[in-house]
Amino acid sequence: MQNYGIAHVWAQGDFVTRGIAVALLIMSVLSWTVIILKSWDVMRLRRLTRSAEKAFWHSDDFADGIRKLGRDTSSPADNPFLALALSGQQAADHHHETQPHLHDRMDVSDWITRCLKDTMDDSVARMQSGLAILASIGSTAPFVGLFGTVWGIYHALLTIGATGQSSIDQVAGPVGEALIMTAFGLFVAIPAVLGYNALTRANKAIVSKLNRFAHGLHAFFVTGVRLSSSRHGDGLRLASRAD
Repeated sequence: MQNYGIAHVWAQGDFVTRGIAVALLIMSVLSWTVIILKSWDVMRLRRLTRSAEKAFWHSDDFADGIRKLGRDTSSPADNPFLALALSGQQAADHHHETQPHLHDRMDVSDWITRCLKDTMDDSVARMQSGLAILASIGSTAPFVGLFGTVWGIYHALLTIGATGQSSIDQVAGPVGEALIMTAFGLFVAIPAVLGYNALTRANKAIVSKLNRFAHGLHAFFVTGVRLSSSRHGDGLRLASRAD
């Protein structure tokens, strides 16, 4: 048994076997790196969803709402709620300044909707960045491991045929070593698939909150009046833009 095992596979393997092992190791490192980084980002966005959004709608005016969203402590690229609020403000101000030229072609509602949608698309793209890596690793790692197994069995059978030793103990060892590559492929693929599914579900929940926030911003910038809601008796106390 001392002549079999992972160390023996690496020592006796050719450049293809070693290349497949290194490729699987790189895939595993990449998938875990993406999972850890994106999980941290999801937790940060969830905290923003619970605190920043509520604080914004309960501000005295729009400037106070922007401050509570963290304009002084975070960039719009890292805070999708702040990015949406600033985008809506800029769209409304731009339309108001150029209204003599634009009012016959695009009303304020369409213009703000377009700007908010562009900002939303950018935020969603940043949230989904890296997930393609997990999807690719989850779908290809098992086949990479299977190729390593096929390659190992092929060379093991060639060696057995050349030596003329066909007893079960001479066959089981090399074939068992070759099957290690399939196990490695599954070891890499399973966390990638589970991480992809979990992150996709988490991002979907955050996007729904961003959509709700964007709808509220759209109503505020179009009507210019206070928004109100009867949900749980909580009023949305954002002052009108005229204040």
